[in-house]
Amino acid sequence: MGNWIINHGLTSFILVVWMAINIFLFVWFYLFYDLGEQFYYTRHLLGSALAWARAPAAVLNFNCLLILLPVCRNLLSLLRGSFMCCGRTMRKQLDKNLSFHKLVAYMIGLMTAVHMIAHLLNVEWYNNSRRGVYDGLSTALSNLEDVGNTTYLNPIRSIDTDAQQTPTYFAFTTIAGLTGVIITLALILIITSSMEVIRRSYFEVFWYTHHLFIIFFAGLVFHGAGRIVRSQQTTDPPHNVTFCKDRFNDWGRIPECPIPQFAGGFPQTWMWVIGPMFLYLCERLLRFIRYMQRVNYRKIIIRPSKVLELQLVKNGFRMEVGQYVFLNCPAISQLEWHPFTMTSAPEEDFFSVHIRSVGDWTEKLISMVEELPEGAQGPKMGVDGPFGTASEDVFDYEVSMLVGAGIGVTPFASILKSIWYKFKDSNPKLRTRKIYFYWLCRETHAFEWFADLLQVLEKEMEERGMDDFLTYKLFLTGWDDNLAKHVTVRFDEDTDVVTGLKQKINFGRPNWDKEFEQVRRENPTSVVGTFLCGPAALAKVLEKKCVKFSDVDPRKTKFYFNKENF
Repeated sequence: MGNWIINHGLTSFILVVWMAINIFLFVWFYLFYDLGEQFYYTRHLLGSALAWARAPAAVLNFNCLLILLPVCRNLLSLLRGSFMCCGRTMRKQLDKNLSFHKLVAYMIGLMTAVHMIAHLLNVEWYNNSRRGVYDGLSTALSNLEDVGNTTYLNPIRSIDTDAQQTPTYFAFTTIAGLTGVIITLALILIITSSMEVIRRSYFEVFWYTHHLFIIFFAGLVFHGAGRIVRSQQTTDPPHNVTFCKDRFNDWGRIPECPIPQFAGGFPQTWMWVIGPMFLYLCERLLRFIRYMQRVNYRKIIIRPSKVLELQLVKNGFRMEVGQYVFLNCPAISQLEWHPFTMTSAPEEDFFSVHIRSVGDWTEKLISMVEELPEGAQGPKMGVDGPFGTASEDVFDYEVSMLVGAGIGVTPFASILKSIWYKFKDSNPKLRTRKIYFYWLCRETHAFEWFADLLQVLEKEMEERGMDDFLTYKLFLTGWDDNLAKHVTVRFDEDTDVVTGLKQKINFGRPNWDKEFEQVRRENPTSVVGTFLCGPAALAKVLEKKCVKFSDVDPRKTKFYFNKENF
């Protein structure tokens, strides 16, 4: 239990608080509408569906307030900088922004479904009451005169249309109905296009449909203006519900029972979302300003396995290790922005990204670059960032485990380069005393991306007598018989036949129990930061190992798991 708290305690506490607020809002507003005296007549028409419609609306307001905040990247970077004086556990929560964004979206989807179903029932019951299907009180309430469009209870004011068509007519001719339909359709498209299979295979579909959030929020702001849920107002003399509910034929005829007056509640959703919408507008404005700033190409390199390396220069651009940027190429799409981790070090006078061909956008960019004449500048590129990630904290740990899978090695290339510069300049502020680096690849060509960097580091560590500072292991997870035979024949050579490094490639996947046990044995009193840039399946494995091998005793080894999220 103690090991679990080390890695998940604060995250779980935040989720419990969030869920508690949701439950409180739901229960509070459910009881408010289910027990409130001013809604007695409304409940008579609608029953419990009134409370079941309004309670989810309160939860929706709260979560619509939250949904934009995790994707305000500049705000998160600002907060990350502000938390530098705080514990790493607090900063670590900012790296879970997309997970929280998804969680809030699921809650919005669930509450929207409940809210919509309840209101569909409400419209049906309003319609039946207006047509005298139910008891006399329901009919009397539905037939109340409309004085200045403010005093009625039943929002269905006409029965000229066919009874079966009235709900549809109501949905498409009222503010609440029409905006509700638009909001629901936008939300369905946003959620369905966010599925993993869509995002991975058809990113452009995900990108464009996600921008329906603009329509969603616009509809949300105006949705409450319909005021279809109405409460009884205070009159002089007062209308005593207990006394008058059974004397609806005497309303307005005896002083004890004046005609009841009703009014819709003041729209409140805009008050919940106006702040986040303003922050997001500022976010987009800042992105546009950055987009307009000129970006120059320092060098363009086509690496093996169709990986494109871009070395870029931009005035005033400053970065930290492990950070990422968003790139936009107007020649491909004016609207699409894609995240890429920077592989350069802060000490260099340029910033670089490695782009693997994995979709339409990257394929088009690589094709455009391949057709360029020798020495020509690449297509116009917009750059937004840099933005902080978990890897920024790598130098805050005494010992760090870096795990990269395939192109996921990119943030660690930045870290390893920065280490080389720090040693070159004899930087006394380097707190880290040991780094374990694991690189997993399916094909041998991938190791050529950064093998030269590892060779330089090997030589630098050896010259400084610091062979123990960097321990790296390369794992090839896919190979053929020819390669296996070639490696076997040349196994006795001092360097690896694939990479030219002194450290030989390991075939297969790492035995993580063995690796974590080795790190714990060699660092019996250290705090170890475990950093991953790779698939979710590997993240689950490493997260469990961090819990398993962390010691509750504060004097012994503890592992903290960190994962890159884009």
